[in-house]
Amino acid sequence: ILMAGVNIEIRENAGLRVTGPITITDKDGKNYEIPEGEWVTFCRCGKSENKPFCDSAHRDVSFEAESVAK
Repeated sequence: ILMAGVNIEIRENAGLRVTGPITITDKDGKNYEIPEGEWVTFCRCGKSENKPFCDSAHRDVSFEAESVAK
C-alpha cells in the first residue's frame, strides 16, 4: 500500500521515525493524528517508559539492531 507523504525511517540503533500524515489508534479506539511533515518515533528497544513511543532509553541500554531494510 502506498501512503503518499508517509515515510518510515529505520534509525541506526534507535527507534523507527514515522513522518506523517498518519493516524495512530490505541487499544481503546482513541486516535492520535500526526500531521503532514511532522514525525513521531516508535520504540524498538522495549525499554521506553512512554511506549509505544521512543524516549531515548535505547541510549542507556546500548541497544543495537539491524538498521538496513532488506
